[in-house]
Amino acid sequence: MTEPLAGLTPQAAVRRVRTRLEQAGVPDADYDARELYRLAGGGDPRLDRAPLPPDTARRLEELTRRRAGREPLQYIAGRWDFLDFTLAVGPGVLCPRPDTEVVCEAALDCLRALGRPDPVVLDLCAGTGCLGLGVRRFWPGARVTCVENSPQALGYLRRNAASALPGARVGVAEADVLADWGRWAPGSVDLIVSNPPYLTDGEMAALQPETAREPACALAGGPDGLRFYRCLTGPWQAVLRPGGWLVLEIGFAQRQAVLALGARGGWQGGSCRQDYGGNDRVILLQRPDPEGAKQSQKPDEDLRDDNK
Repeated sequence: MTEPLAGLTPQAAVRRVRTRLEQAGVPDADYDARELYRLAGGGDPRLDRAPLPPDTARRLEELTRRRAGREPLQYIAGRWDFLDFTLAVGPGVLCPRPDTEVVCEAALDCLRALGRPDPVVLDLCAGTGCLGLGVRRFWPGARVTCVENSPQALGYLRRNAASALPGARVGVAEADVLADWGRWAPGSVDLIVSNPPYLTDGEMAALQPETAREPACALAGGPDGLRFYRCLTGPWQAVLRPGGWLVLEIGFAQRQAVLALGARGGWQGGSCRQDYGGNDRVILLQRPDPEGAKQSQKPDEDLRDDNK
């Protein structure tokens, strides 16, 4: 900070932090300034009246320096909300994003369509475990295993699996999604949900500074961004029971390509849903039943209220 914050009123301090963040090119600087104030030990700057004491001012100055350096706000906070629970997050793991909540909602819709009270669910490329934990939160009978290969991400995943949902058990498996599908018996899983790496090489070369701080292994999907989708729509199909569902987060321009992979792989029920911003975000694919059994109904748009 170019000027000290000690002695300023909370609102004046937040305005100064906001200006510093704007000068650094931080998106949504006003929101971030208020969050940094809260993290520094303050409350709501609109309600607090006392001038900043020196220790709070020093903490706020340090947090502002980090955010102005384009460190993700999630990493600075060390935790972040997803749906209605809070996840541990930090360097080495992908930050949970609001768009991914739509993926979780779609996965829950598929479970409603299947109608099993205790479905077996895999969250592949789990990162923080937000998707698997979200399924477990709103479908208490689900037997969920979160699968991750990054040692750094596994630390956060294990912490979240143990504490994000008090009293709920979620398994953790260390495995490579691109190679280890054989660890699960054929036809043993009802639902696979995944937010795999899907950025193209060109997109990886043009990342925003904050995103560039996140692990490349959680972002890079190969030259065309489809490396993981080829595997997920390929050998992982055998892991699902007939009629089981594959629910995938996608990039905003990947709808046609991922649906085409599903069609070539013999999947049924291919559809796409959009996120809250109107961008294509979720692909749903159903494994066909080779014996001709009746396929489950098409998932409805919203079922969260019935499974709390």
